[in-house]
Amino acid sequence: MKGELIGGCLCGAVRYTLRDGFRFHPYACHCGNCQSRTGSAFSEHMLFALADLELTGELDQGEYDMPSGAQSTIHGCARCKARIYAVNSTNAGMASLRCGTLDESPRLHIRHHVWVSSKQPWIVLPADAKTMEEQPRSAQEWMAFAGEAAR
Repeated sequence: MKGELIGGCLCGAVRYTLRDGFRFHPYACHCGNCQSRTGSAFSEHMLFALADLELTGELDQGEYDMPSGAQSTIHGCARCKARIYAVNSTNAGMASLRCGTLDESPRLHIRHHVWVSSKQPWIVLPADAKTMEEQPRSAQEWMAFAGEAAR
């Protein structure tokens, strides 16, 4: 998704604009943690430069250790608790947007899938999907896997 992106939380108390800038293609994560956090089979994310985010409203945060050993800090609406983005301790200056919070999320075309080793068996991925059994472990691996979408 190119251009300026606008979104917000479930209750509307938090709104954001993601300026056109450095970001990766959106992807679906099928890891057990995402399944537990969302109560669903996967979650949709987009890595982006945190400096490109303008946000209004009160956020709170939570932290947890990821399977990779990195620390994740989740930022979400203080009122409705909808997650907006997360920051990973190993990716300085980058964050992961929860794509379902985008006003135009139906425009997304998810072609990249990580943690397919823990994907629900009833989820059938398209034949042309780019997949990984787990996830990229470095910025270089993320760049090779999901590439830059906004340039």
